[in-house]
Amino acid sequence: MSKSLKALLGLSVVMLTAATVASMHLEQWQDQQRLHDGVIRDTERQIRKKVNIRLWGEQIILTVQLEAERQKTLLAKDFKKLNLK
Repeated sequence: MSKSLKALLGLSVVMLTAATVASMHLEQWQDQQRLHDGVIRDTERQIRKKVNIRLWGEQIILTVQLEAERQKTLLAKDFKKLNLK
């Protein structure tokens, strides 16, 4: 084999090895980014869940207050009807 062919073969092997190593590093970096993004999404989801639970509790309180007001209004109307007769 001539020196130029040996050099070309050696260069090809080195380039292939370098490309393989670079692609593996890139793939690891992308995996690490996906994992990091997943942690961020989980944290955001937990925050939204806490906010939704707080809003749900506030909604329950407001519903109870509204029902109490409705009961007062109905009782007041019934009382007025009784007094008018």
